[in-house]
Amino acid sequence: MVREQFAQRMEEGESTFTAEYFPNLVVNISARHVHISQEDLEVLFGKDAELTVYRWLYQPGEFAAEQQVAIVGPRQKMISEVRILGPTRKKTQVELSFTDSIALGIDAPCRASGDHHDTPGCILVGPAGYLELENGVIRAERHVHMNPADAEFYGFSHGQRVCLRVTSDCQITYENLLCRVNPKSLLEVHLDTDEGNACNLVNAVDVELLP
Repeated sequence: MVREQFAQRMEEGESTFTAEYFPNLVVNISARHVHISQEDLEVLFGKDAELTVYRWLYQPGEFAAEQQVAIVGPRQKMISEVRILGPTRKKTQVELSFTDSIALGIDAPCRASGDHHDTPGCILVGPAGYLELENGVIRAERHVHMNPADAEFYGFSHGQRVCLRVTSDCQITYENLLCRVNPKSLLEVHLDTDEGNACNLVNAVDVELLP
């Protein structure tokens, strides 16, 4: 019967079949980390240093590196063994949770990645040296990566603010989730550690994107 239907559709000019698109929504916790420039990498790890892969991340081409640094805030408060994420970027950026910011004594604002205006700095310490950042310390605002097909499915657009509902024993709907649409992206929400813990994400039974 399947062959007969296929032959009939071919005779009627239907040479292709399309399947309805269903996105695979993934929600992950993005713990404290550092994005680093090549110049700053060499200050911390030595001349011609290169990032090496510790673990590949969900987004294509992105990885947690073997290299780690210590972050030092005011009054010498420090968090050690903070992982660098690769590949290298044009400008170094430190992403913390609100709890991390309090522990370090840094008043880190909630910003989209790359928005460094009026942000504080810190000291980064590596095995070959240290670096005094003038700015670039942020609490990364919650966001969702998606490709154009995902955006079309949900009816969202780049830069739009949407909601994420997490169903668990600590059910929460997060608002003002930033949409970041890129052809190379996979559908993934990033929450920081505080947000992930607040909704008990690791034991969630359902996640849903809403307008």
